[in-house]
Amino acid sequence: MHLVAKSFAAFTALGSLASALPKSTPPAYNATSNTTACQPKVILDNDWSPAGFIPYLQALSAGWEVLGLVSDTANSWALQTGLHALATLEVGDLGCIPVYLGSDYPLLNTPKLFQAWEYVHGVLPWEGAFAPENLTAEAEGSDPTSGNPKRISRAAFTEGFPNITAQSDMSAAEFMVQQVRKYPGEVSIYSAGALTNIALAVRMDPSFASNAKELVIMGGYIDVNLLQTTGSVLLADLNSDINLMIDPEASKIAFTADFPNITFAGNVANQVMSTQSFLNELHEVVNPYTDLIYNYYGTQFPFWDETAAALMLDPSLALNSTSFYVDVDTSYASPSYGNIHAYQKALAPRGQDLKKVNYVLEIDEAGLKAQIKKAVQQPPTCADLSR
Repeated sequence: MHLVAKSFAAFTALGSLASALPKSTPPAYNATSNTTACQPKVILDNDWSPAGFIPYLQALSAGWEVLGLVSDTANSWALQTGLHALATLEVGDLGCIPVYLGSDYPLLNTPKLFQAWEYVHGVLPWEGAFAPENLTAEAEGSDPTSGNPKRISRAAFTEGFPNITAQSDMSAAEFMVQQVRKYPGEVSIYSAGALTNIALAVRMDPSFASNAKELVIMGGYIDVNLLQTTGSVLLADLNSDINLMIDPEASKIAFTADFPNITFAGNVANQVMSTQSFLNELHEVVNPYTDLIYNYYGTQFPFWDETAAALMLDPSLALNSTSFYVDVDTSYASPSYGNIHAYQKALAPRGQDLKKVNYVLEIDEAGLKAQIKKAVQQPPTCADLSR
């Protein structure tokens, strides 16, 4: 989600990236070389940002194998978010975890189309990568929006610019297909940004979804239109669905694919807010990650991505859930373009093969915070992972 991109107001791929990336590469890391066959495995797909690293630290802290990180275009372009992934890994000596750069563009959407839709249906409070290009803001530290997707804003890297590089042997979608084929039934796919790479993997390999363990989503708000009208613009922002709306067609492909289980952290992701007292508590143990969180995470937004990660790692944290069949509005003429619609079985459309999803309504706040605290205060390094 975009909490870090917006709370960092000071800094807001399928093609060749050799000219854009640093030249050194991380040491090789085989996630399964010293682990047991039953250890859970995960690929995390996100629009990574300077303090957006907590989800992969949560996974490592829980003893999961992080097979790799994938970047996508949502808050900013996939190249910029991939560089943030590399930079935050390097900060904590975790550069052995591979990073794969995702597709520059959504399946159909572009900045021009997105802005044309806004002209007819209203402006979103957060426009992500498709906000109008603002080179002045980039020079002052914002992540790139619109314009050239290969553009890099070095001023945005408050965590430091990476000296390690993304993997160049395959695309993000190819990497996900490869890993799910290698470990059928074992790999969780975590998505806290756009669904573009996952949709490409689904189309690339018809068995990809069914051979994965699950798909866990940050996004999919429902019945929040009134909240978008009666409160502040910030409240409207908290209840907008940019992760799905930046690529509605990919969202629909992903949600109608044959994943054995699909879990949504939608409305529930707004439940637990970041507070200064909690940031102070995290910073009682000083390390590079708690420094970044303390200095840059901010207190305007909830723990969006962390909530989805926590529910994936420990489903018992879900205190209340429901299930229903889900569709995504892919009508460009609709004001709900990119939003989900839920159905009970008796009323689900017969002309579509919609999937039944698990929709979490309430999370154990204390359990979530305990998971975050352990993850950031006791992060492993590559040396720990290789033992």
